[in-house]
Amino acid sequence: MTALVRDPMRDPLPPAPRPGRRPPAAGAASLALRPVLDAPRRPARVIAAFPSAVYLETRGGPEPRVVAVVSSDAVRLPNAVVVVATCRERPFRTVREGGEAWTGDGRVEAEGLDVKVRRWWDPAPALGTVTPAALARGVRALESALREAGESAVGGLAGHPDPLRLAERCAAGDLAGTVEAAERIVGLGPGLTPSGDDILSGLLVSLRLVGGALGPGGPRGAARAAAREVGRGHGSRAVWMADWLGAAVTADACTRTTALAASLLHCAASGAAGAEVAAVLRAVAGHEPAAPAVRRLLAAGHTSGADLATGVLAGCRAALALAAFRPGIAGARGEAVRGEAARSGAGRRGAQKVSA
Repeated sequence: MTALVRDPMRDPLPPAPRPGRRPPAAGAASLALRPVLDAPRRPARVIAAFPSAVYLETRGGPEPRVVAVVSSDAVRLPNAVVVVATCRERPFRTVREGGEAWTGDGRVEAEGLDVKVRRWWDPAPALGTVTPAALARGVRALESALREAGESAVGGLAGHPDPLRLAERCAAGDLAGTVEAAERIVGLGPGLTPSGDDILSGLLVSLRLVGGALGPGGPRGAARAAAREVGRGHGSRAVWMADWLGAAVTADACTRTTALAASLLHCAASGAAGAEVAAVLRAVAGHEPAAPAVRRLLAAGHTSGADLATGVLAGCRAALALAAFRPGIAGARGEAVRGEAARSGAGRRGAQKVSA
């Protein structure tokens, strides 16, 4: 019997692995990162490194330009790739701030870090259809949970007038006033994600997702009437507000705030929420208890969780108030009808920050 002989040209031996080179770790990436990670490999740099997360800024390319690689027990941002390792296992111990990195071709690489995307997760929570009456109950539950949280619910801009004015103008449907107040807090505050940007992110994502989930059921089918009035294919006034406000605050965010905060604003404007924010939105929609979800969100960062909660509450109140606009009123300064929106504290009375 003739022995089988390998032809080295047509059937070469597989290359031996390089010494010390480990196979890539498996990661689960947010769908918000698909334009970045499915693109060809491009250079990036490490802009921050912590025991539970590293942040890489890509050079050029689409938003989100900052990719967060996080441990499985870290806060899951909407631009995150989650690795199968806890913070205690120190998965990022060799990564240094300022180091070279690469993203694309389905991978994230840096010194001592090589992550291959094996699956994807959706940063836009499924809220289903929410009636104005159900949303009013959810807003009251969120307010109660924040009151019970006490000092931990006080954000970095507590007492500052502009977040209050932002919530008030947004609930009143005043686009110009909302944009003016928003632009005053872009980049306001210290840290990788300034408080002003966290508030705006919470507001934008709740306007878009909760506003988009609102369905008929209130007096005169308020949400359906609002959709007819707004037109242009938007599902509600809240989504319309999110479109314009998101465009305004992201237009030059890269020059006014940190790279990470700018990417998170882009994510929020498109309806991408972190896992902790998504849980609070599901609670507002009536799909899970509010108190545990609020506690998890408030535990995020130094004041980031409280600032995000402030924005989420303002966005939910505004979505409820905007759904109650009487059809046929033109312009962004129409008056809201009385009813569930008023009873939940939306509008001017409801714009005050929940505190202990």
